Amino acid sequence: MSEFQAIIPARMGSVRLPGKPLLDIGGLPMVVRVARQATAAGARNVIVATDDPRIFRAVAKAGHRAAMTRASHPSGSDRVQEVVASQGWGDRSIVLNIQGDEPLIPPEAVRQLAAALAAEPKADAATLCAPIEGAAQLADPNLVKLVRDRQGRALYFSRSPIPAPPNGEFRPSSGPWRRHIGIYGYRAAALRRFVACQPSPLERAERLEQLRLLENGMAILALDACCPVPVGVDTRKDLQRVRAAVEAEAESSAGEAPVVPR
Repeated sequence: MSEFQAIIPARMGSVRLPGKPLLDIGGLPMVVRVARQATAAGARNVIVATDDPRIFRAVAKAGHRAAMTRASHPSGSDRVQEVVASQGWGDRSIVLNIQGDEPLIPPEAVRQLAAALAAEPKADAATLCAPIEGAAQLADPNLVKLVRDRQGRALYFSRSPIPAPPNGEFRPSSGPWRRHIGIYGYRAAALRRFVACQPSPLERAERLEQLRLLENGMAILALDACCPVPVGVDTRKDLQRVRAAVEAEAESSAGEAPVVPR
């Protein structure tokens, strides 16, 4: 298995779900569940990067590592870079940025991303995607969509439906529609180049930091996830769905913490 580091950026300032990292899911804060999944994936180091002492304390209490970072970072990847710089990891180190609102990210998908980046030296970054499952998902601005070239590299990410269905008719089984999954892999040198760039116009317009890489000519490998990946938590409805999945899994496994709902 490829060696990799996992950093989980987490802040309290979510507009749609205030205090999101510490929202309870089956008796654990959301961000702690993300850290557990990253640990189960076999990351050499798992560190939650935060600017809030409440998150720091919750993560430490659960037995995971946390690092305090500046509050002024424009994106999660900038926060991740502060931690990477403090650790002194080499330029070729593989660093995964796992979003703090992906409490059910499967460990096998995390390992897949690290291995794919290790095997593709020309890629600056890598991420995961999955098929769009219906017209409602395609239209949902909280669900980020992406399109790729023939080599599997990302061409664009958007909150809008891309590509636009012909005649407005969406047929998920016969088209290229994909949703983005909130996990990124970088080589440490590429991450440093990325955050050295100023936030870009497209990034600001879509509120999507990955567009900064594309606007600056960096290549993002976009892989179909090797297993089903539940949608992350962006809204109250998402939170209720994840809580229900965790509760159901706990009942079926005599209280064991879930890795991913089946």
